[in-house]
Amino acid sequence: MLEIGADGRTWLLTGPRSSYALRLTENDELLHLHWGPRIALADAEELSARQQLPYWPFEAPVDGHEEYPVEGGPRFTRPALSVRTDERRGTEWSFAGAEADGDELRLRFGDDGLAITLHYRMRDDVVERWVTLANEGPAVELLRADSATWTLPPRAEESWHLSQLHGRWAAESRLVRGDLTYGEKVIGSRRGHTGHQHLPWVALDTDATEERGEVYGCALGWSGSWRIAVAQLPDARVQITGGAGYDESGLLRLETGETFTTPVFAGLWSDGGFGGASRAWHAYQRTYVIPDADQDRPVLFNSWEATEFDISEDQQGTLARAAAAIGVELFVVDDGWFGARTSDRAGLGDWAPNPDRFPKGLKPLADYVHALGMRFGIWVEPEMVNPDSELYRAHPEWAQFQPGRKRTELRNQLVLNLAREDVQEYLWERLDALLSSAPIDYVKWDFNRCFTDAGWPGEPYPQKLWVEHVRAFYALLDRLRAAHPGVAFESCSGGGGRIDLGVMARTDQVWTSDNTDPLDRLAIQHGFSQIHPARTMAAWVTDSPNNQLNGRVSSLRFRFVSAMAGVLGVGGDLTEWTEEELAEARGWIERYKEIRPVVQRGDLYRLRPPTGGLSAVQYVHGDEVVVLAWLQAQHYGEPPAPLRLRGLDPAGTYECRETGEVHRGAVLLHHGMRTGLRGDFDAAVIRLCRT
Repeated sequence: MLEIGADGRTWLLTGPRSSYALRLTENDELLHLHWGPRIALADAEELSARQQLPYWPFEAPVDGHEEYPVEGGPRFTRPALSVRTDERRGTEWSFAGAEADGDELRLRFGDDGLAITLHYRMRDDVVERWVTLANEGPAVELLRADSATWTLPPRAEESWHLSQLHGRWAAESRLVRGDLTYGEKVIGSRRGHTGHQHLPWVALDTDATEERGEVYGCALGWSGSWRIAVAQLPDARVQITGGAGYDESGLLRLETGETFTTPVFAGLWSDGGFGGASRAWHAYQRTYVIPDADQDRPVLFNSWEATEFDISEDQQGTLARAAAAIGVELFVVDDGWFGARTSDRAGLGDWAPNPDRFPKGLKPLADYVHALGMRFGIWVEPEMVNPDSELYRAHPEWAQFQPGRKRTELRNQLVLNLAREDVQEYLWERLDALLSSAPIDYVKWDFNRCFTDAGWPGEPYPQKLWVEHVRAFYALLDRLRAAHPGVAFESCSGGGGRIDLGVMARTDQVWTSDNTDPLDRLAIQHGFSQIHPARTMAAWVTDSPNNQLNGRVSSLRFRFVSAMAGVLGVGGDLTEWTEEELAEARGWIERYKEIRPVVQRGDLYRLRPPTGGLSAVQYVHGDEVVVLAWLQAQHYGEPPAPLRLRGLDPAGTYECRETGEVHRGAVLLHHGMRTGLRGDFDAAVIRLCRT
């Protein structure tokens, strides 16, 4: 809901539990009023009347109070907008008007031909903010154009804590929480994609627990280089500024008549602790972000860990029969099906089936997979090229490179300059033809190396490729989805290197990590769940020992229950599994299908974090409850501590499907309920239903 004050200079956005308010002063200073529990418009107007800007001789009175600080004038905080022309640098804007379009608020400002529009929209309790810059004057360079600056309320007697998700390849999305101190904390990526090192999300609190206390969270929807800066100012106020690009070296040059729209930077206030904030983020994404979120994702098999590059049509058919026999619903052929792709040294860019491996193309295998009752998928990496490829030999200028410098190869590949229109059209033609050549239902879209030599010889403003590459990637995905509406897409980037709200809006699920070890995945999945829902989190059961990574031995039970916390997949070599293992796998897949609607659509409660001993998560969807529990170690033969379930009706009666026990109100799961948890590295699935 959007409300406007009587003088037209106070605005209030209100959701089910929270409100966001701002005001424009008589001097055209746009100031922040409130972000937190619901208030009425009269309350916002009273805040506006009471607000007095401080003044100190050596400080700027608007610092820490502005909605969107620009570079220029008496300001010393980090600017969200920094521009320059051939004559000058900075912004001296004036208010040009406000518009309300349904639930969207648009505040328009102008500065010598540059039109600046700040956009606000409240979706449930998530505030979406972004900026549009339209140039009708002389050419202007955007050095920095952030999506939003968020201002937190003063906390005079309390210290703020900052939570973030950090990591690296095979160890993504690990949660860390620490004290926020004076100065700035900056996270981001200068790699051309979201990156394994940080997810573009932060949360701040003073005393929150998993289910109690205020939490402020911000998440950026951008799949390229990005930056989020969290600053505690000298007066103890806290501001969070974020957007596309890592530094101020330049985003774009806007000629007369050109526009740029920043990605969305979304903010959420919750008084339900970290768990309440996560559930609100998940509900927001399922409702407003993720395509077809009301459709449950199928159980898939992926051929990579079974075969790597050594594939053939007959071999894939053998794996497909084994996968169908255990209940798999989607069969995906990974790397190695195209061009001269017998290793990672050749073939990227040549998106046609290898004639020796697939003499009649992919259609015969796809038809065979469909006849087995499964959908059919393939792996692609369209934004990359091997120097040993027909594409590169024909168009070496299509790769990013700096003239006069050696072209850096990582994983024996280069990055295509997707900002070029000829590259965009080539990829569209090849991918459209590929998806039209066979009944393909699913595409795993990979991105396996970072930008290094991000040059564009001959382009007057070459640094624009950092932004234009991502915009072209989005446009290509959007175009393919429109032309092939039955095809689902997965975002992969060497594991979890491209996970953000921007890519979530265009893909059906994401590959969380190349690390498929079930114990390691518990911590990765715990961090991922802080912001993103289980409906998007792909997780595989692979072979034991885990020869891809650490050689750890784990039971099939532990591997399956770990992967059942998201979108279940299988990636092991099924031709090497015993009949007993295949039968057990079939049972676990059947069980997952029973609980899948609850896991993929339900509200998540993190009952106990994966820090050792017993950990567990709970999902609630309607009258159904599912608990997944993992026992990492049992000491001295003692049973694990009981788990008290959350989010249930205190007056309700719930029956445990496994034991038949009936409980009223708060349910306490304990060892006596025959959960089967005993010893080291064990796991259990517990289901309850309200009677």
